[in-house]
Amino acid sequence: MNGPAAGRRAGVATGLSLLIPITLAVMAIVLLAPVLPRLTAEFAAVPNAAYLAPLILTTPALCVAILSPAAGALGDRFGRRRLLLVSLAAYGLVGIAPLFLKSLVAILISRLGVGIAEALIMVLSTTLIGDLFEGERRDRWLAAQTATASISSLLLLNVGGFLGGFGWRTPFWVYASSFLMLAAVAAFTWEPEVQTAPSAAPSAAHQSSWAGFPWKRMAGIIVVTIFASVLFYTVQIQAPQGLTFLGVDNPARIGFLTSVASFGVPFGTLLYSRAPEARVERLLTLEFALLAAGFLLMSHGRTPTMFLVGCGLNQIGAGMILPTLLVWAMRQLHFEVRGRGAGLWQASFALGQFLSPIVVTFIQLQVGGLLPAFAWLGYAAAAAAAAAAAAGSTMLAARPHAAQPLSPPRRPTA
Repeated sequence: MNGPAAGRRAGVATGLSLLIPITLAVMAIVLLAPVLPRLTAEFAAVPNAAYLAPLILTTPALCVAILSPAAGALGDRFGRRRLLLVSLAAYGLVGIAPLFLKSLVAILISRLGVGIAEALIMVLSTTLIGDLFEGERRDRWLAAQTATASISSLLLLNVGGFLGGFGWRTPFWVYASSFLMLAAVAAFTWEPEVQTAPSAAPSAAHQSSWAGFPWKRMAGIIVVTIFASVLFYTVQIQAPQGLTFLGVDNPARIGFLTSVASFGVPFGTLLYSRAPEARVERLLTLEFALLAAGFLLMSHGRTPTMFLVGCGLNQIGAGMILPTLLVWAMRQLHFEVRGRGAGLWQASFALGQFLSPIVVTFIQLQVGGLLPAFAWLGYAAAAAAAAAAAAGSTMLAARPHAAQPLSPPRRPTA
C-alpha cells in the first residue's frame, strides 16, 4: 500500500494550509451574525424577510448539505487538490458579490454560489488531511479543525461586529481572504497517490464505486451528527438575537459578547484532546449534557451576563462534540471512499446548520419566545444524553471487555 503522503511527509505547513480553509465555513455564518438585525431591518419591506434574511447566513449550509456527497465523489474520481484550488478561487469571487448587489433575492443567489464552493472546500480539505496524514497525527489534525473553527469564530464575530459599524455590507470584504488560502494550498499540498490493498487488482488512480462503503456504521453517525449540528449552531446564530432581546443593540458589542461566550468551543476542544480514547457513548453523554445545561441556563437568563454564562457552558459541549463526531466518522473510512464518506458527514453537519434557525424559529413560534425555545432545546439535548448513556450501558453489558471506542476501518479484500 502506498503511504498517505505518496513518498512525501506532510508537515506543519501542510496541516495548517488544510486547516485554515475551515474558517470559510465559519465565515459564511459567524461573520454576518452581528449585522443580521441591521440586515433584516434593511429588507423589512420584503415579504417574509424575517425568514429570508437569516437564510443569507445559512443558505451556504444547505448547499453543503445537498452537494457534499457529490463533492466527495468528484474528489475521489478526479483528484482532491486541483478541485480544492478551483473552489477557493470561486469562493472569493462570489463571496464579495453582495457588496455590489441591491436586492435580497440577488444576495441569496450569490450565497448559493458560496455554498457550492464551500461544499467542495470543506469536503476536500478534510479528505486531504485524511490522505496526507495517518494514525494519531491524522486524528490530531482532524480534531484541530474544531479548534481552528472556534478560534476563527471568536475573531470573525469581532471583525464582523467592527466592520458592521460601517454598514452591513462591509463584512463581505473578508471573503477575499480565500485567495490567500488558495496560495497556501498551492504551495504546501500535493495530490495523493491512490492507496490499494496489497491483494487488490490494479485500478485507476481514482475510483467512483461505492463498493465497500461502510453504510451501516455511517448511518448512525449521520443521524447523530444532524441532531448535534442543530444544537451546535443555535448559540452562534441565535445569541445575537437573544442579546438584542435583553437590551444589547450595538453590533460591535454583540459580536464581542458572543465571542466571549464562544470561547467555550476551543476550551471544549481542549477537553476532548485530553480524552481522545474515551468511549464515544461516554463522550456523547457528557457533551449532550453540557449542551442541555447551557440551553436551560440561557432560557432563564434575564440579564446579558446570565445569558452569556449559559452560552459559554453550552459552547464547551459544542467544542467537544464536533471532534468526537468527525474523528468517529473518519475512522470508518478507507482511502477509496474517504472523499464520499467525508462528503456525507459534511452534508449531515451542514444540513443541521441549515435546519437550526428554522427549527428554533418554529419552536419559538410555538412556545411564545426565543428564551422558552432554548428550554425546549435543552430538554431535547438532555434526552440525547440519556439515550447515549443507555447505549453505552447496553454495549458494555454485551461486550464487557471491549477496549477500543472508535475502531479503525477494515479494508475490503479483493
